[in-house]
Amino acid sequence: MSDIAARHAELPVSDALPALCAALEAAPNAVLAAPPGAGKTTLVPLVLLDQPWLGGKIILVEPRRLAARAAARRMASMLGEEVGATVGYRMRLDTRVSAQTRIEVVTEGVFTRMALASADLAGIDCVIFDEFHERALEADFGLALALDIQSGLREDLRILVMSATLDTERVAKLLDGCSVIESQGRSHTVEIRHTDRPAGERIEITMARAIETLHSSEAGSILAFLPGQGEIRQVAKRLEDRLGADTDIQPLYGGLSSAEQDAAIKPAAKGRRKVVLSTPVAESSITIDGVRIAIDSGLVRQPVYEPATGITRLETIRASRASTDQRAGRAGRTGPGIAVRLWRAEQSKALPAFSVPQILASDLSAMLLDCVAWGVRDPRTLRFIDPPPEPALEEARRLLSDLGALDANGALTKRGERMRAQALPPRLAAMVVAGQNEGFGQDAAELAVVLTEQGLGGLDIDLDTRLSRFRNDRGARATAARGLAARLAGGKAAKSHGGPISAATLLATAFPDRIAKQRGGRGRFVMANGRGAVMDVAERLAGAEFLVIADLSGKAAAARILAAAELSGEALAEILEQRSTAGEEYLFDSDAGAVRARRVTRLGAIVLAEAPLPAVAGAEAMAALCAGIRKLGFKALPFSAAGQQLRDRVGFLHRSLGAPWPDVSDQALLDSLESWFAPFQPGVMSLKTIDRDGLNQGLLALCGGAAQSEIARLAPTHYEAPTGSRIPIRYDQAAPVLAIRVQELFGETRHPAIAGGRLPLTLELLSPAHRPIQTTRDLPGFWAGSWADVRSEMRGRYPRHPWPENPALADPTRRTKPRGS
Repeated sequence: MSDIAARHAELPVSDALPALCAALEAAPNAVLAAPPGAGKTTLVPLVLLDQPWLGGKIILVEPRRLAARAAARRMASMLGEEVGATVGYRMRLDTRVSAQTRIEVVTEGVFTRMALASADLAGIDCVIFDEFHERALEADFGLALALDIQSGLREDLRILVMSATLDTERVAKLLDGCSVIESQGRSHTVEIRHTDRPAGERIEITMARAIETLHSSEAGSILAFLPGQGEIRQVAKRLEDRLGADTDIQPLYGGLSSAEQDAAIKPAAKGRRKVVLSTPVAESSITIDGVRIAIDSGLVRQPVYEPATGITRLETIRASRASTDQRAGRAGRTGPGIAVRLWRAEQSKALPAFSVPQILASDLSAMLLDCVAWGVRDPRTLRFIDPPPEPALEEARRLLSDLGALDANGALTKRGERMRAQALPPRLAAMVVAGQNEGFGQDAAELAVVLTEQGLGGLDIDLDTRLSRFRNDRGARATAARGLAARLAGGKAAKSHGGPISAATLLATAFPDRIAKQRGGRGRFVMANGRGAVMDVAERLAGAEFLVIADLSGKAAAARILAAAELSGEALAEILEQRSTAGEEYLFDSDAGAVRARRVTRLGAIVLAEAPLPAVAGAEAMAALCAGIRKLGFKALPFSAAGQQLRDRVGFLHRSLGAPWPDVSDQALLDSLESWFAPFQPGVMSLKTIDRDGLNQGLLALCGGAAQSEIARLAPTHYEAPTGSRIPIRYDQAAPVLAIRVQELFGETRHPAIAGGRLPLTLELLSPAHRPIQTTRDLPGFWAGSWADVRSEMRGRYPRHPWPENPALADPTRRTKPRGS
């Protein structure tokens, strides 16, 4: 055991270190599963420094900046050094490394950029992916890149995947069936308690009450997990002056400055207690000394991407069992603890085992742009645990093409190369590139930084307000962010244009599909992509006529606007001139049941102006009529009785015989109106003028020429009874039905059938008064069996009608018996 491992033998992971070192000596890949608090994040990299195969650096990839800084500081402390010596860290707004740094702790996005910038990861001998169970998109992509580099150029590159809760079998399989080392851990006992949240009660109320209760009944500091900043602020407000002067309330989330985050994770001062209100940022990789109580809301806020609209919205969902286990483990890091879950115990069984990997529910445009630059046009050829879904990739290709990053063949353009250099999401990168071209590079870069660095400039919905606050903020984080913006702008200062350009003008370049117009009252908007969005009526922007929306949250039907800017004046006029379109449109008026025409000026789905026009029959009018019929449903088609019977007959043949007989169900016919309805309704523009004969002809056309001649033979309209009567056959049931008076079937010894005798009819045998007396699909069996009971009952009720003892030998009749017989 190395000196560092010997000095920290109390850490549970130390027992697994010999096996881990042996595994990495024998093979390039390994998986380490260790419970929360085992010490894997800090001890493993330090121990690997002494391995004979290591000549270059170790890169430790962490999911969050907070965890990266904390891990680097802890490892430096264990070595008795300052951060930036043997151990350093590298992240977007803060880097501390030196020539002597051998362990670099980086965030997932930074590692991805490192891999893309250096095709062989020169000077790096080992990459460790920590807390991989979180399955962030950047982590999955980073691992795929590392494996690609390892297989193509660097067989000596070591890759280690670590996690407390992980599907180790799938990960090990991806890493060429590598060894899986498990650390059993020696974590302290954590008592699990459950406190149900009353139906309809907001989580902030339940959480505040639980904190108060536990604060008064238990000792030690408290770590409470909430889904987002809004809930944290509400709980903090509720707890003001409720916990006593000796307790500090500390928020902890990604949008805080590093100093504020550090204050949250530091131990409470002597004689004081701490209540830390945290998002999932504190789930893993960090230890908050003194915490012995963890309270879990059971909720997490995750981005959900909709490929159909290109919108990523935040949705609050139940946390996975893996996450709730991680959260509970925070209470047992430094001693026995208590974990309180704000749900019933039996509800835990319904929680998903693991969080949904981000790659399955994310905007993949940035990853696709990087892949194309890497030389891989289809990301699915890389080694992912879960391959990226094709619909999201198709939407990513469309977006990148629209932004000018990819050409018609899917290759990277010059503009795409400039966008990649920004290290921004593609929409914002396109905005900065456009800003550079127009002389607004600094303005565009500052807006991009505000949108990507949570909390900069405050939380106001109005991005012009946030930009102004950011520009006037002299704090360390804001100063570093302005430096980043200057680097993104490429040193291209803004032209003299009478002050900063409006945020909306810049955003329109990045989010043209989210230009929105007020519709339906204050605070209610419709976007150019057709989706609705809302904000509180008290917001200043709620009264704006036009907005450009940059961020939304909640359900797609009425997403809540989180960040936007007002589009007005010359900027609005220019946007409308450039992007609006005008033309004739046909639509179906449901109230009138007819097609209407209008001249419409629109911006995407936003109607800017319209005027009625005379409707002219043609393809556009027919398309509108078909759309209207689909909206109203199948009942809008006026089939005659004969037409409905034809449809029933064809439907029966489809169910019974299959091809070539077509599906004529309601949905199938609605889906194919253009092929069977439209060609036989020339000039029709309203429901009232639909030709019923045309409906029948359309149905016959679906059957094809050869099939049409077979309908009468296989599914006749009538059955000719032994009496000569033509009795209609019903085809509206699962099997064809013949309703016939029983006397007309006397003498029949075979069951009536159609389709060349292959398909027996369901006989609905009627009394002389045409009331059902028996249903059968075996007429000879009926004559020999239950006929006797029917005859006994019927002959007394209908004495003037024949009721022979053996109807199979009797003559069929439509008449009554002669009088006196």
